[in-house]
Amino acid sequence: MFHARDCKTGSLFDKWAYMGPKRRKLLDDSWAGLFRREILPELPVEKIAPAFDEAFGRPTKEMYTTLGALIFQQMLDLDDEETVRQLAFSIEWHYALDLDGESDAAKYICPRTLWTMRGILTKKKLDTVLFSQITDKLAKVFSVDTRTQRLDSVHIESNMRHLGRIGIFVRGIRAFLVNLKRHHRGLFESLDGSFSERYLTRKGQGVFSMPKPSESEKTLEKVAFDLFDLVRRFSGDEKVAAMSSYQTMSRVLSDQCTVESTENGGTMTIKPPGEVASDSLQNPSDPDATYCGHKGQGYQAQVMETYIPAAGANGEKAPGLSLITHVAVEPAHASDANALIPAIEDAKERGLGPTEVLADSLYGSEKNVAAAAAMGTEVVAPVPGGEKKGKSARLSEFALTEEGGIERCPMGHAPIEDAPRGNHREVVFAVEHCFGCPRRKDCPVKSVRNGYGFSYDKKQVKMARRRARERTAQFRDRYRFRAGVEATFSALDRKTGVKHLRVRGMPAVRFAVVLKVLGLNLLRAAAVRRPENGEGTAPSQANPRILDGIVSVHAQFMHLVRSVVNQLVSFLVPARFWAATAA
Repeated sequence: MFHARDCKTGSLFDKWAYMGPKRRKLLDDSWAGLFRREILPELPVEKIAPAFDEAFGRPTKEMYTTLGALIFQQMLDLDDEETVRQLAFSIEWHYALDLDGESDAAKYICPRTLWTMRGILTKKKLDTVLFSQITDKLAKVFSVDTRTQRLDSVHIESNMRHLGRIGIFVRGIRAFLVNLKRHHRGLFESLDGSFSERYLTRKGQGVFSMPKPSESEKTLEKVAFDLFDLVRRFSGDEKVAAMSSYQTMSRVLSDQCTVESTENGGTMTIKPPGEVASDSLQNPSDPDATYCGHKGQGYQAQVMETYIPAAGANGEKAPGLSLITHVAVEPAHASDANALIPAIEDAKERGLGPTEVLADSLYGSEKNVAAAAAMGTEVVAPVPGGEKKGKSARLSEFALTEEGGIERCPMGHAPIEDAPRGNHREVVFAVEHCFGCPRRKDCPVKSVRNGYGFSYDKKQVKMARRRARERTAQFRDRYRFRAGVEATFSALDRKTGVKHLRVRGMPAVRFAVVLKVLGLNLLRAAAVRRPENGEGTAPSQANPRILDGIVSVHAQFMHLVRSVVNQLVSFLVPARFWAATAA
């Protein structure tokens, strides 16, 4: 049964009037005050209601409290046990969630409930809904300027052990044998006993843990052939083939080995390390994790945020909120080149689209630049590839005409011929200009019939113009703000622990990362002065004198109630005591 209190309608009486002004101001100025004022009423609890039957089961934990606890857990990088403690005893949490009662029903949540709700939110992808709604609200409240943004990716490690090739084979075989023994005991007992001895006993496992360098190749061949034997033996059994552990073994075989069919059933050879794809299985316990050559195993998150390019007269940063507008979790091997357009589209659909995006060279392909320009967004990024790779790099040093022709070379000489030839242009320079030129070895020209020349196409012209712009002071002044995203990643890791997670698997990793990014947005917003309401003061639509009078009357009334209750208790308790003694 679904249970949620009304957090959208304000209360006539102030539940926190008992607090002194100094303590109250500390709370109002903190993330707790911001969450209570702006975010708590906006939590999408209605989207969770369909997951529960109104006529069946006990009422759920109050949903505003549960969602808030899950957000705070990721924001502060807490485990379930500490989350339970904070909800029970932290006045910041109580203030943020507007909890004034002292009952267990109001301020206690069991770890099982946290686990269940994470599962529901993850399955329905409501973590992304939470991020979008709350981020959009913060953008509106703080009047965030979303025209200028920057994009980059951060590497994320899940809670899995880093395994070598032998470890991947052994873990895959062991998981399969355990499941086979549990679900198909007869088939398990039909296997040679050596499988159990090698992969299910502690002694056998110890053989594979740290093989000698001289024996590692032989050990790898042994475990690879064992896995190949198991995959081949049960390939025709539909029930066994449907097991996830069997499918994992099949994936390991496909990733790490080359199998060729023969009349005798097939042959298997182990792939050289360089031929193993980056999307290969890294650990059977986390099949979604992949490998990146310069980052390692795990996942990555694409993060796009606003930034403030203007600076004060003394070089101080202009006031305002740097807000993360987009986050997407991907396997580690995914290319950054494919992340730019989806990020811009996501931001634009929510009314937070940029007109300028700063990014590194992996995002700055000509295809991405053209696609973003069609959406009204300019991509400010270096051209992919090294400065001296390809003709386009050297072509950038030539002076080009508006039509894409060459006006003069880096030494100031005009060509004697420059004409289109189909999809290309051919340019020729005089022999006397090129023969003794000191830059000849770095120039793309070659000896031709009537001088020295080379050919180039329209794409090379576009790349050359971009490279030429990169060397200008204007480009460097704009692009210098891209480095600020690294500070964001540092803050994410220091405050939320995003780079080293306690979970594994794409759904759980996505949930944790998205809510941690949301948490950083909340912490950043709480540290920024709101121009419309002053620093740390909650907006009020009513007359302050009227509110002060109401609060005073409420406080006096509650004092009277407490006095009456205390007198009744002092009267009734002795009476009950003497009645029990007489009996």
